[in-house]
Amino acid sequence: MKSDIEIAQETETSPISDVAAKLGIPERYLEMYGSRKAKVDYNYLRENPSEPGKLVLVTAINPTAAGEGKTTTTVGLGDALSRMGKKTVIALREPSLGPVFGIKGGAAGGGYAQVVPMEDINLHFTGDFHAIGAANNLLAAMIDNHIHQGNALGFDARKITWKRAVDMNDRALREIVVGLGGKVNGFPRQDGFDITVASEIMAVFCLSTSISDLKERLARMVVGYTFDDQPITAGQLNAQGAMAALLKDALKPNLVQTLEGTPAFVHGGPFANIAHGCNSIMATNMALALGDYTVTEAGFGADLGAEKFLDIKCRLTGVRPSAVVVVATVRALKMHGGADKKQLGDENLEALEAGLPNLLQHVENVTGVFKLPCVVAINRFPTDTDAEVALIADRCRELGVNVALSEVWEKGGAGGAALAEEVVRLCEQESELEFAYDAEAGIADKIEAIAKRIYRAEGVTIEPKVLKEIAKLESLGFGKLPVCMAKTPASFTDDAARIGAPRGFRISVRDVKVSAGAGFVVALTGSIMTMPGLGKSPAAERIDVDETGRIVGLF
Repeated sequence: MKSDIEIAQETETSPISDVAAKLGIPERYLEMYGSRKAKVDYNYLRENPSEPGKLVLVTAINPTAAGEGKTTTTVGLGDALSRMGKKTVIALREPSLGPVFGIKGGAAGGGYAQVVPMEDINLHFTGDFHAIGAANNLLAAMIDNHIHQGNALGFDARKITWKRAVDMNDRALREIVVGLGGKVNGFPRQDGFDITVASEIMAVFCLSTSISDLKERLARMVVGYTFDDQPITAGQLNAQGAMAALLKDALKPNLVQTLEGTPAFVHGGPFANIAHGCNSIMATNMALALGDYTVTEAGFGADLGAEKFLDIKCRLTGVRPSAVVVVATVRALKMHGGADKKQLGDENLEALEAGLPNLLQHVENVTGVFKLPCVVAINRFPTDTDAEVALIADRCRELGVNVALSEVWEKGGAGGAALAEEVVRLCEQESELEFAYDAEAGIADKIEAIAKRIYRAEGVTIEPKVLKEIAKLESLGFGKLPVCMAKTPASFTDDAARIGAPRGFRISVRDVKVSAGAGFVVALTGSIMTMPGLGKSPAAERIDVDETGRIVGLF
Protein backbone atom coordinates (compact mmCIF):
# COMPACT_ATOMS: atom_id res chain seq x y z
CA MET A 1 0.00 0.00 0.00
CA LYS A 2 1.41 3.39 -0.99
CA SER A 3 1.77 6.08 1.63
CA ASP A 4 0.05 9.45 1.30
CA ILE A 5 3.29 11.19 0.39
CA GLU A 6 4.13 8.56 -2.25
CA ILE A 7 0.71 9.03 -3.87
CA ALA A 8 1.12 12.81 -3.81
CA GLN A 9 4.65 12.75 -5.23
CA GLU A 10 3.70 10.39 -8.08
CA THR A 11 0.68 12.41 -9.25
CA GLU A 12 1.19 14.94 -12.03
CA THR A 13 -0.62 18.20 -11.44
CA SER A 14 -1.31 21.28 -13.51
CA PRO A 15 0.72 24.49 -13.17
CA ILE A 16 -0.94 26.64 -10.54
CA SER A 17 -1.36 29.42 -13.11
CA ASP A 18 -3.67 27.09 -15.06
CA VAL A 19 -5.68 26.37 -11.90
CA ALA A 20 -6.06 30.12 -11.32
CA ALA A 21 -7.08 30.63 -14.96
CA LYS A 22 -9.79 28.00 -14.52
CA LEU A 23 -11.21 30.20 -11.77
CA GLY A 24 -10.90 33.32 -13.92
CA ILE A 25 -8.10 34.90 -11.85
CA PRO A 26 -5.81 36.99 -14.09
CA GLU A 27 -2.09 36.34 -13.67
CA ARG A 28 -1.48 39.89 -12.45
CA TYR A 29 -3.20 38.97 -9.18
CA LEU A 30 -0.90 35.98 -8.57
CA GLU A 31 2.30 35.85 -6.57
CA MET A 32 3.99 32.61 -7.57
CA TYR A 33 5.76 30.32 -5.11
CA GLY A 34 7.25 27.96 -7.66
CA SER A 35 4.96 26.24 -10.15
CA ARG A 36 2.51 24.57 -7.77
CA LYS A 37 1.44 27.22 -5.28
CA ALA A 38 0.62 30.90 -5.40
CA LYS A 39 -0.83 33.70 -3.32
CA VAL A 40 -3.82 35.59 -4.67
CA ASP A 41 -3.87 39.35 -4.11
CA TYR A 42 -6.71 40.31 -1.75
CA ASN A 43 -7.46 43.28 -4.02
CA TYR A 44 -8.93 40.80 -6.52
CA LEU A 45 -12.14 40.51 -4.51
CA ARG A 46 -12.46 44.27 -4.01
CA GLU A 47 -11.97 44.92 -7.69
CA ASN A 48 -14.06 41.98 -8.90
CA PRO A 49 -17.12 41.64 -6.64
CA SER A 50 -19.25 38.55 -7.24
CA GLU A 51 -22.37 36.89 -5.86
CA PRO A 52 -21.27 34.15 -3.42
CA GLY A 53 -21.97 30.49 -4.13
CA LYS A 54 -23.15 27.78 -1.75
CA LEU A 55 -21.07 27.02 1.35
CA VAL A 56 -20.75 23.45 2.66
CA LEU A 57 -19.29 22.91 6.14
CA VAL A 58 -17.59 19.59 6.92
CA THR A 59 -17.29 18.58 10.56
CA ALA A 60 -17.05 15.31 12.48
CA ILE A 61 -17.63 13.25 15.60
CA ASN A 62 -15.25 13.59 18.55
CA PRO A 63 -11.88 12.34 17.29
CA THR A 64 -10.39 9.03 18.41
CA ALA A 65 -7.15 7.19 17.77
CA ALA A 66 -8.98 5.32 15.00
CA GLY A 67 -9.26 8.49 12.90
CA GLU A 68 -12.23 10.07 11.14
CA GLY A 69 -10.84 11.45 7.86
CA LYS A 70 -12.47 14.89 7.97
CA THR A 71 -9.96 16.65 5.72
CA THR A 72 -9.84 13.65 3.39
CA THR A 73 -13.63 13.76 3.11
CA THR A 74 -13.58 17.52 2.52
CA VAL A 75 -11.11 17.16 -0.35
CA GLY A 76 -12.87 14.11 -1.81
CA LEU A 77 -16.25 15.86 -1.65
CA GLY A 78 -14.80 18.83 -3.51
CA ASP A 79 -13.45 16.52 -6.21
CA ALA A 80 -16.80 14.69 -6.40
CA LEU A 81 -18.69 17.95 -6.88
CA SER A 82 -16.21 18.93 -9.62
CA ARG A 83 -16.85 15.58 -11.33
CA MET A 84 -20.57 16.43 -11.31
CA GLY A 85 -19.77 19.56 -13.31
CA LYS A 86 -20.13 21.93 -10.37
CA LYS A 87 -17.63 24.78 -10.20
CA THR A 88 -16.13 23.92 -6.83
CA VAL A 89 -13.48 25.48 -4.61
CA ILE A 90 -12.11 23.99 -1.39
CA ALA A 91 -11.11 26.13 1.63
CA LEU A 92 -8.87 24.55 4.29
CA ARG A 93 -6.59 25.55 7.15
CA GLU A 94 -2.82 25.36 7.00
CA PRO A 95 -1.28 22.63 9.18
CA SER A 96 0.75 23.54 12.26
CA LEU A 97 4.27 22.15 12.55
CA GLY A 98 3.46 21.06 16.12
CA PRO A 99 1.07 18.24 15.15
CA VAL A 100 3.01 17.47 11.95
CA PHE A 101 6.09 16.52 13.99
CA GLY A 102 4.02 15.35 16.96
CA ILE A 103 1.24 12.77 17.03
CA LYS A 104 -1.74 14.12 15.05
CA GLY A 105 -0.13 14.37 11.64
CA GLY A 106 -0.73 16.79 8.80
CA ALA A 107 -3.83 18.38 7.37
CA ALA A 108 -3.62 17.88 3.62
CA GLY A 109 -6.03 14.94 3.33
CA GLY A 110 -4.98 11.40 2.53
CA GLY A 111 -4.90 8.65 -0.06
CA TYR A 112 -6.33 9.86 -3.36
CA ALA A 113 -8.11 12.80 -1.73
CA GLN A 114 -5.29 15.23 -1.01
CA VAL A 115 -4.29 18.80 -1.63
CA VAL A 116 -0.81 19.17 -3.10
CA PRO A 117 2.09 19.80 -2.80
CA MET A 118 1.37 18.02 0.49
CA GLU A 119 4.94 18.14 1.79
CA ASP A 120 5.12 21.92 1.25
CA ILE A 121 1.68 22.47 2.79
CA ASN A 122 2.60 20.40 5.84
CA LEU A 123 5.95 22.13 6.34
CA HIS A 124 6.82 25.79 5.69
CA PHE A 125 4.36 26.33 2.79
CA THR A 126 4.43 30.07 1.96
CA GLY A 127 5.73 31.22 5.34
CA ASP A 128 2.42 32.49 6.77
CA PHE A 129 2.93 30.93 10.19
CA HIS A 130 6.44 32.34 10.43
CA ALA A 131 5.06 35.82 9.74
CA ILE A 132 2.39 35.36 12.41
CA GLY A 133 4.98 34.16 14.92
CA ALA A 134 7.25 37.11 14.08
CA ALA A 135 4.40 39.59 14.57
CA ASN A 136 3.48 37.95 17.88
CA ASN A 137 7.05 38.09 19.17
CA LEU A 138 7.60 41.64 17.92
CA LEU A 139 4.72 42.70 20.14
CA ALA A 140 6.20 40.75 23.09
CA ALA A 141 9.53 42.50 22.58
CA MET A 142 7.85 45.91 22.41
CA ILE A 143 6.04 45.26 25.71
CA ASP A 144 9.25 44.40 27.54
CA ASN A 145 11.10 47.29 25.91
CA HIS A 146 8.36 49.73 26.88
CA ILE A 147 8.69 48.72 30.53
CA HIS A 148 12.49 48.82 30.34
CA GLN A 149 12.34 52.34 28.89
CA GLY A 150 10.28 53.77 31.76
CA ASN A 151 6.84 52.10 31.57
CA ALA A 152 4.86 55.20 30.64
CA LEU A 153 1.67 53.14 30.22
CA GLY A 154 1.96 51.73 33.73
CA PHE A 155 2.13 47.99 33.04
CA ASP A 156 1.78 45.80 36.11
CA ALA A 157 4.39 43.15 35.32
CA ARG A 158 2.28 40.55 37.12
CA LYS A 159 -0.61 41.20 34.75
CA ILE A 160 1.07 40.99 31.34
CA THR A 161 -1.18 38.60 29.39
CA TRP A 162 0.70 38.54 26.08
CA LYS A 163 2.92 35.47 25.60
CA ARG A 164 5.58 34.67 23.06
CA ALA A 165 4.90 32.04 20.38
CA VAL A 166 6.62 29.28 18.44
CA ASP A 167 5.02 26.86 15.98
CA MET A 168 6.25 23.69 17.62
CA ASN A 169 5.08 21.44 20.45
CA ASP A 170 7.46 22.34 23.29
CA ARG A 171 6.19 21.75 26.82
CA ALA A 172 9.39 23.20 28.35
CA LEU A 173 8.32 26.66 27.17
CA ARG A 174 4.88 26.69 28.82
CA GLU A 175 6.14 28.51 31.92
CA ILE A 176 9.48 30.37 31.82
CA VAL A 177 11.30 33.30 33.45
CA VAL A 178 12.67 36.10 31.28
CA GLY A 179 14.87 39.12 31.95
CA LEU A 180 17.60 37.36 33.91
CA GLY A 181 21.18 38.65 33.84
CA GLY A 182 20.94 42.13 35.28
CA LYS A 183 19.28 45.46 34.53
CA VAL A 184 20.62 45.68 30.98
CA ASN A 185 18.54 42.59 30.05
CA GLY A 186 15.24 44.01 31.22
CA PHE A 187 13.32 43.03 34.33
CA PRO A 188 12.86 39.44 35.55
CA ARG A 189 9.30 38.18 35.30
CA GLN A 190 7.33 35.03 34.66
CA ASP A 191 6.41 34.48 31.02
CA GLY A 192 5.55 31.63 28.68
CA PHE A 193 5.03 30.50 25.10
CA ASP A 194 1.88 29.57 23.21
CA ILE A 195 2.02 27.50 20.06
CA THR A 196 1.63 29.92 17.12
CA VAL A 197 -1.79 28.59 16.17
CA ALA A 198 -3.02 29.59 19.65
CA SER A 199 -1.78 33.18 19.30
CA GLU A 200 -4.51 35.80 19.11
CA ILE A 201 -2.74 37.13 16.04
CA MET A 202 -3.64 33.86 14.27
CA ALA A 203 -7.30 34.42 15.16
CA VAL A 204 -7.12 38.08 14.12
CA PHE A 205 -5.42 37.06 10.87
CA CYS A 206 -8.19 34.58 10.08
CA LEU A 207 -11.06 36.96 10.86
CA SER A 208 -9.70 40.07 9.13
CA THR A 209 -11.36 41.15 5.89
CA SER A 210 -8.75 43.67 4.75
CA ILE A 211 -5.47 45.34 5.71
CA SER A 212 -7.42 48.14 7.41
CA ASP A 213 -9.51 45.63 9.37
CA LEU A 214 -6.34 43.73 10.28
CA LYS A 215 -4.70 46.87 11.72
CA GLU A 216 -7.82 47.80 13.66
CA ARG A 217 -8.06 44.32 15.17
CA LEU A 218 -4.35 44.22 16.03
CA ALA A 219 -4.65 47.58 17.76
CA ARG A 220 -7.56 46.33 19.92
CA MET A 221 -5.66 43.35 21.32
CA VAL A 222 -5.30 43.52 25.11
CA VAL A 223 -1.73 42.70 26.14
CA GLY A 224 -1.80 43.44 29.86
CA TYR A 225 -3.26 45.56 32.65
CA THR A 226 -2.23 48.48 34.81
CA PHE A 227 -1.99 48.33 38.60
CA ASP A 228 -5.62 49.47 38.80
CA ASP A 229 -6.77 46.81 36.28
CA GLN A 230 -7.17 49.02 33.23
CA PRO A 231 -6.44 47.18 29.96
CA ILE A 232 -3.44 48.12 27.84
CA THR A 233 -3.67 47.43 24.12
CA ALA A 234 -1.25 46.89 21.27
CA GLY A 235 -2.56 50.14 19.82
CA GLN A 236 -1.34 52.06 22.87
CA LEU A 237 2.14 50.67 22.11
CA ASN A 238 1.77 51.79 18.47
CA ALA A 239 2.58 48.23 17.41
CA GLN A 240 -0.21 47.57 14.92
CA GLY A 241 1.48 49.13 11.91
CA ALA A 242 4.71 47.17 12.26
CA MET A 243 2.81 43.93 12.89
CA ALA A 244 0.65 44.56 9.81
CA ALA A 245 3.81 45.15 7.77
CA LEU A 246 4.98 41.65 8.74
CA LEU A 247 1.56 40.18 7.91
CA LYS A 248 0.61 42.03 4.72
CA ASP A 249 1.78 39.32 2.32
CA ALA A 250 0.73 36.46 4.57
CA LEU A 251 -2.82 37.83 4.50
CA LYS A 252 -3.11 36.93 0.80
CA PRO A 253 -4.82 33.51 0.45
CA ASN A 254 -2.73 30.57 -0.78
CA LEU A 255 -3.98 28.78 -3.90
CA VAL A 256 -3.14 25.11 -4.49
CA GLN A 257 -5.06 22.16 -5.99
CA THR A 258 -6.22 18.64 -5.25
CA LEU A 259 -4.78 15.56 -6.92
CA GLU A 260 -7.68 15.86 -9.40
CA GLY A 261 -7.10 19.55 -10.10
CA THR A 262 -9.89 21.07 -8.00
CA PRO A 263 -8.79 24.55 -6.81
CA ALA A 264 -8.15 24.84 -3.08
CA PHE A 265 -7.38 27.78 -0.82
CA VAL A 266 -5.27 26.71 2.18
CA HIS A 267 -4.91 29.69 4.49
CA GLY A 268 -4.68 30.31 8.23
CA GLY A 269 -4.76 27.66 10.91
CA PRO A 270 -6.09 28.33 14.42
CA PHE A 271 -6.53 25.22 16.60
CA ALA A 272 -10.19 24.40 17.26
CA ASN A 273 -9.60 23.18 20.81
CA ILE A 274 -7.98 26.45 21.96
CA ALA A 275 -9.03 28.93 19.23
CA HIS A 276 -11.87 29.18 16.71
CA GLY A 277 -10.53 26.50 14.34
CA CYS A 278 -11.48 27.82 10.89
CA ASN A 279 -9.56 28.93 7.82
CA SER A 280 -9.34 32.65 7.02
CA ILE A 281 -12.43 34.62 6.07
CA MET A 282 -10.37 36.12 3.22
CA ALA A 283 -9.94 32.65 1.72
CA THR A 284 -13.56 31.66 2.42
CA ASN A 285 -14.92 34.80 0.76
CA MET A 286 -12.59 34.38 -2.21
CA ALA A 287 -13.68 30.75 -2.66
CA LEU A 288 -17.36 31.72 -2.39
CA ALA A 289 -16.89 34.43 -5.01
CA LEU A 290 -15.07 32.14 -7.44
CA GLY A 291 -17.12 28.94 -7.18
CA ASP A 292 -20.70 27.73 -7.22
CA TYR A 293 -19.85 25.47 -4.28
CA THR A 294 -17.27 26.02 -1.54
CA VAL A 295 -16.38 23.08 0.69
CA THR A 296 -14.70 24.03 3.97
CA GLU A 297 -14.01 22.30 7.25
CA ALA A 298 -13.86 23.21 10.92
CA GLY A 299 -11.37 21.60 13.27
CA PHE A 300 -11.91 18.58 15.53
CA GLY A 301 -15.48 17.48 16.37
CA ALA A 302 -18.62 19.50 15.79
CA ASP A 303 -18.75 20.42 19.49
CA LEU A 304 -15.62 22.53 18.94
CA GLY A 305 -14.92 23.48 15.31
CA ALA A 306 -18.48 23.57 13.97
CA GLU A 307 -19.86 25.33 17.05
CA LYS A 308 -17.18 28.02 16.73
CA PHE A 309 -17.56 28.24 12.96
CA LEU A 310 -21.27 28.93 13.41
CA ASP A 311 -21.34 30.91 16.67
CA ILE A 312 -18.17 32.94 16.03
CA LYS A 313 -17.14 33.01 12.35
CA CYS A 314 -20.67 33.14 10.94
CA ARG A 315 -21.84 35.62 13.57
CA LEU A 316 -18.88 37.97 13.01
CA THR A 317 -18.59 37.72 9.21
CA GLY A 318 -22.08 37.01 7.90
CA VAL A 319 -21.19 33.81 5.99
CA ARG A 320 -23.81 31.06 6.16
CA PRO A 321 -23.46 27.37 5.27
CA SER A 322 -26.18 25.81 3.11
CA ALA A 323 -25.42 22.28 4.33
CA VAL A 324 -23.31 20.48 6.93
CA VAL A 325 -21.51 17.15 6.56
CA VAL A 326 -20.75 15.19 9.75
CA VAL A 327 -17.94 12.68 9.14
CA ALA A 328 -17.76 9.43 11.09
CA THR A 329 -16.17 6.02 10.81
CA VAL A 330 -17.49 2.68 12.01
CA ARG A 331 -14.13 2.12 13.69
CA ALA A 332 -14.19 5.38 15.66
CA LEU A 333 -17.79 4.87 16.76
CA LYS A 334 -16.90 1.41 18.05
CA MET A 335 -14.10 3.02 20.07
CA HIS A 336 -16.64 5.47 21.50
CA GLY A 337 -18.64 2.38 22.44
CA GLY A 338 -15.76 0.88 24.37
CA ALA A 339 -14.21 -1.45 21.76
CA ASP A 340 -10.48 -2.19 21.95
CA LYS A 341 -8.43 -0.43 19.27
CA LYS A 342 -6.81 -3.74 18.31
CA GLN A 343 -10.20 -5.32 17.54
CA LEU A 344 -11.81 -2.57 15.46
CA GLY A 345 -11.66 -4.74 12.32
CA ASP A 346 -14.09 -7.25 13.83
CA GLU A 347 -17.84 -6.77 13.42
CA ASN A 348 -19.17 -5.51 16.73
CA LEU A 349 -22.72 -4.22 16.56
CA GLU A 350 -22.95 -3.96 20.34
CA ALA A 351 -19.99 -1.57 20.58
CA LEU A 352 -21.24 0.36 17.57
CA GLU A 353 -24.67 0.75 19.14
CA ALA A 354 -23.01 2.00 22.34
CA GLY A 355 -20.89 4.51 20.43
CA LEU A 356 -23.59 5.83 18.12
CA PRO A 357 -24.94 8.41 20.62
CA ASN A 358 -21.76 10.44 20.02
CA LEU A 359 -22.59 10.80 16.32
CA LEU A 360 -26.30 11.32 16.95
CA GLN A 361 -25.66 14.13 19.44
CA HIS A 362 -23.53 15.99 16.87
CA VAL A 363 -26.27 15.50 14.27
CA GLU A 364 -28.94 16.72 16.68
CA ASN A 365 -26.86 19.81 17.42
CA VAL A 366 -26.55 20.65 13.72
CA THR A 367 -30.22 20.11 12.88
CA GLY A 368 -31.88 20.96 16.19
CA VAL A 369 -29.73 23.74 17.68
CA PHE A 370 -28.33 25.40 14.56
CA LYS A 371 -31.28 24.42 12.28
CA LEU A 372 -29.11 23.45 9.30
CA PRO A 373 -29.53 20.59 6.78
CA CYS A 374 -27.15 17.72 7.51
CA VAL A 375 -25.80 14.51 6.01
CA VAL A 376 -23.61 11.91 7.71
CA ALA A 377 -20.61 10.78 5.68
CA ILE A 378 -19.33 7.33 6.62
CA ASN A 379 -15.65 7.24 5.76
CA ARG A 380 -15.67 3.54 4.93
CA PHE A 381 -12.88 1.09 5.72
CA PRO A 382 -12.55 -2.36 4.06
CA THR A 383 -13.31 -4.08 7.38
CA ASP A 384 -16.65 -2.28 7.84
CA THR A 385 -19.54 -4.74 7.41
CA ASP A 386 -22.83 -4.05 5.68
CA ALA A 387 -24.64 -4.68 8.96
CA GLU A 388 -22.58 -2.02 10.74
CA VAL A 389 -23.17 0.56 8.01
CA ALA A 390 -26.90 -0.27 7.96
CA LEU A 391 -27.13 0.25 11.74
CA ILE A 392 -25.70 3.76 11.43
CA ALA A 393 -28.01 4.58 8.52
CA ASP A 394 -31.07 3.36 10.44
CA ARG A 395 -30.29 5.44 13.53
CA CYS A 396 -29.62 8.57 11.47
CA ARG A 397 -32.85 8.19 9.49
CA GLU A 398 -34.72 8.27 12.79
CA LEU A 399 -33.43 11.85 13.06
CA GLY A 400 -34.42 12.62 9.46
CA VAL A 401 -30.80 12.61 8.27
CA ASN A 402 -29.41 10.54 5.41
CA VAL A 403 -26.12 8.65 5.39
CA ALA A 404 -23.76 8.54 2.42
CA LEU A 405 -20.75 6.26 2.07
CA SER A 406 -17.46 7.99 1.33
CA GLU A 407 -14.65 6.01 -0.27
CA VAL A 408 -12.59 8.99 -1.37
CA TRP A 409 -9.36 7.83 0.33
CA GLU A 410 -9.26 4.86 -2.04
CA LYS A 411 -11.08 6.22 -5.11
CA GLY A 412 -10.71 10.00 -4.99
CA GLY A 413 -13.67 12.03 -6.20
CA ALA A 414 -15.34 8.94 -7.70
CA GLY A 415 -15.69 7.57 -4.18
CA GLY A 416 -17.69 10.62 -3.05
CA ALA A 417 -20.40 10.63 -5.72
CA ALA A 418 -23.25 9.65 -3.40
CA LEU A 419 -22.16 12.19 -0.79
CA ALA A 420 -21.92 14.95 -3.41
CA GLU A 421 -25.43 14.21 -4.70
CA GLU A 422 -26.88 14.45 -1.20
CA VAL A 423 -24.99 17.69 -0.50
CA VAL A 424 -26.35 19.27 -3.68
CA ARG A 425 -29.88 18.21 -2.67
CA LEU A 426 -29.48 19.70 0.82
CA CYS A 427 -28.07 22.95 -0.54
CA GLU A 428 -31.35 23.54 -2.39
CA GLN A 429 -33.35 23.41 0.84
CA GLU A 430 -34.31 26.59 2.62
CA SER A 431 -32.65 27.03 6.02
CA GLU A 432 -32.00 29.82 8.48
CA LEU A 433 -29.02 29.52 10.81
CA GLU A 434 -29.78 29.93 14.50
CA PHE A 435 -27.04 30.45 17.07
CA ALA A 436 -26.53 28.48 20.29
CA TYR A 437 -26.78 31.64 22.41
CA ASP A 438 -27.85 35.28 22.31
CA ALA A 439 -25.04 37.78 21.77
CA GLU A 440 -26.62 40.04 24.41
CA ALA A 441 -26.33 37.38 27.14
CA GLY A 442 -23.61 37.63 29.77
CA ILE A 443 -20.34 35.72 29.45
CA ALA A 444 -21.27 33.12 32.06
CA ASP A 445 -24.69 32.64 30.45
CA LYS A 446 -23.08 32.03 27.05
CA ILE A 447 -20.70 29.48 28.52
CA GLU A 448 -23.61 27.72 30.20
CA ALA A 449 -25.67 27.74 26.98
CA ILE A 450 -22.87 26.02 25.06
CA ALA A 451 -22.29 23.53 27.87
CA LYS A 452 -25.97 22.60 28.18
CA ARG A 453 -27.15 22.83 24.57
CA ILE A 454 -24.07 21.47 22.74
CA TYR A 455 -22.29 19.28 25.29
CA ARG A 456 -25.46 18.26 27.23
CA ALA A 457 -23.82 19.12 30.55
CA GLU A 458 -25.90 19.57 33.68
CA GLY A 459 -24.24 22.92 34.22
CA VAL A 460 -20.99 24.83 34.60
CA THR A 461 -18.68 25.16 37.57
CA ILE A 462 -16.88 28.51 37.41
CA GLU A 463 -14.12 29.14 39.93
CA PRO A 464 -14.58 32.26 42.12
CA LYS A 465 -11.48 33.95 40.67
CA VAL A 466 -12.94 33.36 37.18
CA LEU A 467 -16.27 34.90 38.16
CA LYS A 468 -14.32 37.95 39.30
CA GLU A 469 -12.48 38.07 35.97
CA ILE A 470 -15.77 37.75 34.07
CA ALA A 471 -17.19 40.68 36.03
CA LYS A 472 -14.09 42.71 35.17
CA LEU A 473 -14.33 41.89 31.46
CA GLU A 474 -18.01 42.79 31.40
CA SER A 475 -17.31 46.09 33.17
CA LEU A 476 -14.71 46.88 30.50
CA GLY A 477 -17.29 46.39 27.73
CA PHE A 478 -16.35 42.89 26.56
CA GLY A 479 -19.51 41.16 27.78
CA LYS A 480 -21.29 41.11 24.42
CA LEU A 481 -18.52 39.23 22.60
CA PRO A 482 -19.00 35.59 21.52
CA VAL A 483 -17.38 32.88 23.63
CA CYS A 484 -14.60 30.60 22.35
CA MET A 485 -14.49 27.42 24.44
CA ALA A 486 -11.03 25.91 25.00
CA LYS A 487 -11.72 22.22 25.69
CA THR A 488 -10.39 18.76 24.99
CA PRO A 489 -11.48 17.61 21.51
CA ALA A 490 -11.78 13.97 22.61
CA SER A 491 -14.98 14.35 24.61
CA PHE A 492 -18.15 16.39 24.98
CA THR A 493 -16.92 16.88 28.55
CA ASP A 494 -13.72 18.57 29.71
CA ASP A 495 -12.26 15.12 30.53
CA ALA A 496 -10.65 13.39 27.53
CA ALA A 497 -11.29 9.95 29.03
CA ARG A 498 -15.09 10.32 28.96
CA ILE A 499 -15.89 9.27 25.42
CA GLY A 500 -19.24 8.58 23.76
CA ALA A 501 -22.07 10.89 24.80
CA PRO A 502 -21.79 11.24 28.59
CA ARG A 503 -24.53 12.60 30.83
CA GLY A 504 -24.58 13.87 34.40
CA PHE A 505 -21.40 15.95 34.17
CA ARG A 506 -20.46 19.60 34.66
CA ILE A 507 -18.00 21.72 32.70
CA SER A 508 -15.27 23.28 34.86
CA VAL A 509 -14.03 26.73 33.80
CA ARG A 510 -10.64 27.57 35.30
CA ASP A 511 -9.87 30.81 33.45
CA VAL A 512 -11.21 33.35 30.98
CA LYS A 513 -9.36 35.87 28.87
CA VAL A 514 -10.39 38.39 26.27
CA SER A 515 -9.22 38.28 22.67
CA ALA A 516 -10.48 41.77 21.90
CA GLY A 517 -8.82 41.93 18.48
CA ALA A 518 -10.30 38.62 17.34
CA GLY A 519 -13.60 39.62 18.90
CA PHE A 520 -14.29 36.85 21.40
CA VAL A 521 -13.75 35.78 25.00
CA VAL A 522 -11.84 32.53 25.57
CA ALA A 523 -13.05 30.19 28.34
CA LEU A 524 -10.43 27.63 29.35
CA THR A 525 -11.89 24.39 30.70
CA GLY A 526 -10.45 21.33 32.41
CA SER A 527 -6.73 20.87 31.85
CA ILE A 528 -6.56 22.34 28.32
CA MET A 529 -3.18 23.86 27.42
CA THR A 530 -2.17 26.45 24.83
CA MET A 531 1.23 24.82 24.28
CA PRO A 532 1.10 21.08 23.46
CA GLY A 533 3.95 18.63 24.06
CA LEU A 534 5.45 15.89 21.91
CA GLY A 535 4.41 12.28 22.42
CA LYS A 536 6.61 9.35 23.43
CA SER A 537 7.29 8.49 19.79
CA PRO A 538 6.75 11.72 17.80
CA ALA A 539 6.35 11.67 14.03
CA ALA A 540 9.59 13.67 13.79
CA GLU A 541 11.52 10.44 14.45
CA ARG A 542 10.26 8.99 11.14
CA ILE A 543 10.68 12.01 8.84
CA ASP A 544 13.78 12.28 6.68
CA VAL A 545 15.06 13.71 3.38
CA ASP A 546 17.15 11.84 0.80
CA GLU A 547 20.13 13.06 -1.24
CA THR A 548 17.87 14.44 -3.97
CA GLY A 549 15.91 16.58 -1.50
CA ARG A 550 12.90 14.26 -1.61
CA ILE A 551 11.10 14.11 1.77
CA VAL A 552 10.17 10.68 3.11
CA GLY A 553 8.20 9.49 6.12
CA LEU A 554 5.75 12.41 6.05
CA PHE A 555 2.60 10.24 6.35
